[in-house]
Amino acid sequence: MSIDPSLKLKNALVRHRNVLTRAERIDILKDEERWSEGDPVMGLPKVGHRKSAAGKKTKTEAAEAVPGAAAPGAAAPATAAPAAKGGAKAGK
Repeated sequence: MSIDPSLKLKNALVRHRNVLTRAERIDILKDEERWSEGDPVMGLPKVGHRKSAAGKKTKTEAAEAVPGAAAPGAAAPATAAPAAKGGAKAGK
């Protein structure tokens, strides 16, 4: 029985894979200059393949990335948020 197309994952092969194909391992070894043309393709050395995570932006970097965002020294948005939280607690 086949699976319905609506249930298939669209990005199934996009995620991080721990096992590389032989061609991918050879490409990495070429970049590291540990493999050259004519070397045997069987018995390749192990290749570390680590998932690289993108770092999170800090508040100042996020504010600089968004055009028209309030300056870090602006007090209006910072004072409005605690007042709204306090008003919600008083209503309970």
